[in-house]
Amino acid sequence: MSSELESCLVIGVSSRALFDLTAENEVYETNGLQSYREYQLAHENEVLLPGPGFGLIRGLLKLNELTPGKRKSEVIIMSRNGADTSLRIFNSVEHYGLDITRAALSGGKLLAPYLKAFDVDLFLSLDAVDVQNAINNGFAAGTIYENNFTCSEDTQPLEVIRIAFDGDAVLFSDESEQIYQTQGLAAFQAHEKENAKNPLAEGPFAKLLKTIASIQAQFEPDNVPIRTALVTARNSPAHERVVRTLMAWDVRIDEAFFLGGVSKHEVLRAFGAHIFFDDQDMHLDSAAQYIPVAKVPYRVKP
Repeated sequence: MSSELESCLVIGVSSRALFDLTAENEVYETNGLQSYREYQLAHENEVLLPGPGFGLIRGLLKLNELTPGKRKSEVIIMSRNGADTSLRIFNSVEHYGLDITRAALSGGKLLAPYLKAFDVDLFLSLDAVDVQNAINNGFAAGTIYENNFTCSEDTQPLEVIRIAFDGDAVLFSDESEQIYQTQGLAAFQAHEKENAKNPLAEGPFAKLLKTIASIQAQFEPDNVPIRTALVTARNSPAHERVVRTLMAWDVRIDEAFFLGGVSKHEVLRAFGAHIFFDDQDMHLDSAAQYIPVAKVPYRVKP
């Protein structure tokens, strides 16, 4: 991996997560690949509208403007498109002034093998299969919901990027979550109390949180352009193990909410999250009415 990327937060984003390709995807689903190819080439010079991940991606790219000469983030377009159908995508990138120069265009093949090649820290896509493969291969990945939280051309870039995470099965492993699912709340609480001083194992987004923390540390405390939040259904006494785990990782999360079953969406609205990562549909569906969200699937082990 190039040293240019080793020191960056590297985000892989699918073309459908970055731009609104709803009509184009319908052409593909209805009439097949050749019709899709012909459609994209015929509309090559028509700028695509922003998609569900556009605001977040533009905000992360803006980090590079804060420290000229030292990049903080790098975005790779990762798509199953071929080179010919990608022309419209790059024309749209240029139109919006997005500082994106790299792409992995797999020509219909799975994208997971290329995540390691680019040392991707986060992969965002609308394709649940690609996201599942990314998670299975140990990468932070989320299936971003299609919703109304897209940017227009006139929307101002984010000044402070606010990223919210669920705990179990996202930042932390799903070990404790499985106890809750199979044995119930009482068994979960007892297990967490007994293991309060034993750090939780890392989940798929632990490395991403640590990378973000390292970027935050490069700014003055009163002028940090990224803010993080933990929004979890845990409450006391299960909160202690989480706090001690973050301390063991030497990671400071900006805000933490231990909700004990209270709905997450109001807290996420108050936090002003620009994206929320969770593994549970019930939390994502309610939050998706107000903020961009992405589902983190459970890792399927071979």
